[in-house]
Amino acid sequence: MTNKDFTILLYTIVLLLTTIFSQAQTATLSGTVSSNGAPIGFANVYLKGLHLGTVSDEDGKFSIEKIPFGTHTVIISSIGYDRKMESITFKENQTTLLNFELKESTSSLNEVVISGTMKEISKPESPVPVEVYTAKFFQSNPTPTIFDALQNVNGVRPQINCNVCNTGDVHINGLEGPYTMVLIDGMPIVSGLATVYGLNGIPQSLVERVEIVKGPASSLYGSEAVGGLINIITKKPTLAPLFSADAFATTWGEINTDIAGKFKVGKRAQSLVGINYFNFQNRVDKNRDNFTDITLQNRISAFNKWNFERSNDRLFTLASRFINEDRWGGDMKWQKQYRGGDEIYGESIYISRCELFGTYQLPIKEKVLFQFSTNGHHQNSAYGNTLYIANQTIAFGQLTWFKSYKKHEFLSGLTYRYTRYDDNTPATADASDININKAAHTKLPGTFIQDEIKLNDKNKLLLGFRYDYNSIHGSILTPRLNYKWNSKSKNDVLRLSVGNGYRVANVFTEDHAALTGARQVEFLADLKPETSWNGNINYVKKIYATSGTFIGLDASTFYTYFLNKIIPDYDTDPNKILYNNLDGNAVSKGVSLNIDIAFGNGLKLITGGTYMDVYSLENGIKECQMFSEPFSGVWSVEYAFNKMGFTLDYTGNVYSPMRLPILSKTDPRSEHSPWWSIQNIQITKEFKKEMEIYVGVKNLLNWTPNKGNPFIIARTNDPFDKEVLFDANG
Repeated sequence: MTNKDFTILLYTIVLLLTTIFSQAQTATLSGTVSSNGAPIGFANVYLKGLHLGTVSDEDGKFSIEKIPFGTHTVIISSIGYDRKMESITFKENQTTLLNFELKESTSSLNEVVISGTMKEISKPESPVPVEVYTAKFFQSNPTPTIFDALQNVNGVRPQINCNVCNTGDVHINGLEGPYTMVLIDGMPIVSGLATVYGLNGIPQSLVERVEIVKGPASSLYGSEAVGGLINIITKKPTLAPLFSADAFATTWGEINTDIAGKFKVGKRAQSLVGINYFNFQNRVDKNRDNFTDITLQNRISAFNKWNFERSNDRLFTLASRFINEDRWGGDMKWQKQYRGGDEIYGESIYISRCELFGTYQLPIKEKVLFQFSTNGHHQNSAYGNTLYIANQTIAFGQLTWFKSYKKHEFLSGLTYRYTRYDDNTPATADASDININKAAHTKLPGTFIQDEIKLNDKNKLLLGFRYDYNSIHGSILTPRLNYKWNSKSKNDVLRLSVGNGYRVANVFTEDHAALTGARQVEFLADLKPETSWNGNINYVKKIYATSGTFIGLDASTFYTYFLNKIIPDYDTDPNKILYNNLDGNAVSKGVSLNIDIAFGNGLKLITGGTYMDVYSLENGIKECQMFSEPFSGVWSVEYAFNKMGFTLDYTGNVYSPMRLPILSKTDPRSEHSPWWSIQNIQITKEFKKEMEIYVGVKNLLNWTPNKGNPFIIARTNDPFDKEVLFDANG
């Protein structure tokens, strides 16, 4: 035997002995995967760097055998939950028993959605593109209202329309707030007067998730869903924690408290109660214009939701909400005794609002739901010496029937909406005598039908049609068509959408400038309902890398064409706001991309960007829409230090310049805003999975709207223009 042969033989013997020895010295890992006490079925459990892994069963149980002894990293992942990594030392011939607790994921790629089709369906199966944001997503940057929380959603921008009294609305893909419908548990609660204030006072401790549909949804939801809809889904009493509390304060003096709890009444009723209180009473004037920089607010909101157990698991839920708010802004010297006068300028708003809504499944064989909502909104506002006192009552009822037949999923419904609106402006004056007040009564019955057709395992078609009869404007038709294709693995999904939308405008409830500005409001003609056509292409791609990294891509392109669009004219006369239907057309088009990455080391990144072109075309002249930014981007970066129990969150947004209204060409203020960004950082420490303490810094760049602006228009020396003289140019 040569030396070479001996070496090969010796190497073979050593390798064989090592293999036998290593096979004998193995360990076993067994346990369960759960979240909030509920088992997670079909979760992936594997050891990093080894070809060993398994999937949990329906009860969340799993077992992995023949694990080499030593220290290894175990990775646990499941759709809808954050990936978890844990370093475990395995001893020879021992079984390690562990329970892995996963947190709900901030990712929105695989959630159950309702908004697109009015029924619960997994997001990959929905023919309508729906974005979902869980409560955990908003916890990375806590805010006192849902309105503020939406600032980190791609393509969605909450806009403050008045820095004095803090009114605002939510823009979707460049379209103003009145084009956005806001729902609570699928009910059209927030509309009309509440479009400006209704997103305040929803206790975030009760929010399960927020669903966003971009583009017209009028075939299911009627008027106001032209630009899209925001559906706030509250927690079910059966799944909510027994008690929860969240409170935070800022160095500016803001105090926000959310308290929620549930209880049982008998064997069949469960109730969830939540209270939100927000208070800010610190007069701040950083820009030294003698006006408050931030509106002072004192708001309390109470929410109560009931779930009743019925035979055959039929649904019955009932919920109510009450809001009372006192807010003001203006001259730093303003006091309550100056309210409504012309001595010292201030804008003071009192709001009292109550809501009742619910769903009842009829006790019949077919699945028929009766959904209802009613709300009353009283507003007493003083904008300087201009008083605005308004009352609005909305009653809504909807009967829906769900029916399956072979490859068809039918949904049909009957709806009725009644609106009573009364105020002290010319909007509700008698046509023959402006001095006689006459409340507006609008009746809106309607019917809709939808057919979701499963052509095969990869293709699905959705056809919808709605007919409404407005008591003022007559018949309105809104069709829709949606098509979805998915790959066999469902890691690729393509959606095509075409739809029609309409909106009946009420200027005084929607446009804050019509009430608070110094300009005179003038209607050049009777305003007709706006109509639009929208096309949308959406593509979703999911990539699972071998290293444990997950990448999700969600790309969309959209195009909306408007007829009869109502665009306030600030340019023709510097002392007036002119309202009329556009004698031409308006367009909102663009592309957006969302990227969701979860690395195997615990780092998560959610980012997105939207590029759009929003303009009107009249008499051959193209004009960019005001308050519409061509580009916007958002991001949320999270890293979990699992061993120490710390989580670091870095969130932010960035906006390109947008066109702003100016008085005239002689106005020294810039006609366009600068690039601007709001960025935040937060550290959260978790204690025993029952308590968290977080501390952070908001607005790291210390950006304010007047940065770089050479002139501030506020005039505390003469806020009522008593000493103003106008020349021939106004």
